[in-house]
Amino acid sequence: MLLLAFIFQAIILPPSPKKLSNPGGPSRTPKIKLRDGRHLVYKEYGVPQEIAKYKVIFIHSLGGSKYEASLITSEVLLEELGVYLVSFDRPGYGKSDPNPKRDMKSIALDIAELADHKLGLGSKFYLIGYSMGGMLSWACLKFIPERLSGVTMLAPAINYWWPGLPSNLTKEAFVQQLPRDQWALSVAYHAPWLVYWWNTQKWFPRLSIIDGESNWSHQDLDIFSKIDEEQSQEAYVVQQGDYESLHRDIIIWCQNWEFDPTDLKNPFPNKEGFVHLWHGDEDCLVPVALQRYIVKKLPWIKYHELQHSGHIFPYDDSMKDIIWKTFLKGENVENGK
Repeated sequence: MLLLAFIFQAIILPPSPKKLSNPGGPSRTPKIKLRDGRHLVYKEYGVPQEIAKYKVIFIHSLGGSKYEASLITSEVLLEELGVYLVSFDRPGYGKSDPNPKRDMKSIALDIAELADHKLGLGSKFYLIGYSMGGMLSWACLKFIPERLSGVTMLAPAINYWWPGLPSNLTKEAFVQQLPRDQWALSVAYHAPWLVYWWNTQKWFPRLSIIDGESNWSHQDLDIFSKIDEEQSQEAYVVQQGDYESLHRDIIIWCQNWEFDPTDLKNPFPNKEGFVHLWHGDEDCLVPVALQRYIVKKLPWIKYHELQHSGHIFPYDDSMKDIIWKTFLKGENVENGK
């Protein structure tokens, strides 16, 4: 029994998060202290909040950080629109303290606190999330709808085990994924305690997106070729360890949630807010068929399907103006349905 316990601890039990230098202390990095004592690190973009027309919070993707916001917008565009944008390292990412109890609801409450602490965002703010960050936006629509003026989800990830999705549709979409990803996601759903081991062992390939080996579309590969490697900030993202950032995200992605997004009621019945969802029809990571089903079930979502586009279309310079101006000013979409 002692030997088995040692093997479990050495091989399967995730390590404790790596300690950050000077956590919570004086730093050039802006941060807030949450009610439970954790710190969230953030970065500001755009115009000063005192003169901003729009105050927006950005939620980064799996493997992203507070710096990812610079890839989906530009300072010129934010100044033109009068946007004050706050991007933050989600718990366990970058320099934000980890949260061992991290789940869908906790991230929504963290975002509400971020808006309340020293940022001057007021009682309501706009929200934009990409990929995993887009999926986490569902939690904000569920748990803090009264704080939102509008939401935009960019290629939001989908949990294949949401009960509201037809089993035949999810099965068809699931088998379209790379075999290695089918295995990794199945482990995350059926045996989350094995996620750390599965994504660190050498016998089987781990989740492809962790290795940057996903089945990218032609457009994705073209966009990647134009991105400066320094913008990825890979070392910064996982400095507390892969488990606290990437692996916890994978578990949250695949586990049973407290709610099913396909059952959500319109959070803005009096049109006091709006929700946009953007998706590429050649997205190889998040099957477009599932996204189409979701927005059909939720007709209050303004859906924009982009032709010949993959998963990282928000990084495309030609799309930034279209996304942001549609989101905040309601201008017509030029490239998409």
